[in-house]
Amino acid sequence: MKSLGINWFIEGSIDFEYKKYILLDYLQEINRHFDKSKLYPNLTDLIFHFNNLLYFKKNKSMLQQAFPQRLTKADLEAVKLTYQKIVDDDSTMQQIEQIIAYALQKMDPAIQTGKEIYDFVESRLNIDPIGIVPLLPYHGYFSLRNGMERTNFIYEYQITIFENKDDKYRGININFIDTWEQSITNTPEAVKLDLIRRNKYLPNPAVYYVQSDITFPLEQTLLPVAKRSLVKYISSAA
Repeated sequence: MKSLGINWFIEGSIDFEYKKYILLDYLQEINRHFDKSKLYPNLTDLIFHFNNLLYFKKNKSMLQQAFPQRLTKADLEAVKLTYQKIVDDDSTMQQIEQIIAYALQKMDPAIQTGKEIYDFVESRLNIDPIGIVPLLPYHGYFSLRNGMERTNFIYEYQITIFENKDDKYRGININFIDTWEQSITNTPEAVKLDLIRRNKYLPNPAVYYVQSDITFPLEQTLLPVAKRSLVKYISSAA
């Protein structure tokens, strides 16, 4: 995947046409992936750059707030040096503001396209608990079926909860366990019993069967959406 540098819009030659070329080349590849329903890591990367542009636009003199997520100390020093060279140059700042405005305008439709694909994939997912769900269903397994493919993928999951003074945030960690072929006799219920038998450290796990009725790219789309949908499902049911 083609990527943009963290501070692509202020590094190197500050020229609108040049930056426009870099941006459009990046977006062309993003949209090419979206056309194939491949969401990740493209959508995450696109939203990251969009938010960084917004932060910079609102906090031009506050570098640490402008780039809060990916900058190491060395990266920050490099940005400071670049910024100090351009901050007093009105014409350069005007170019940067023009670049930012153009980039935000072009990135927004691509983000909306990505979100529409995400919503569509999520709408094609069905999540069912297998058997009795324990009182605290934050650690267990889910079996993922991609459309009508017979092969199912089993993952162990663990939901984590982060808190700050205002809210709680839930994340999910997964670990691939195995695959199994679905048949009349080899059912999700049978797979659950086998998981309990094999893995004694989880004697009473929550187990979910997640299936899409359409086939999607597994790693780039279905699995990331399924993970987030499972977190939402468990959080609403718990």
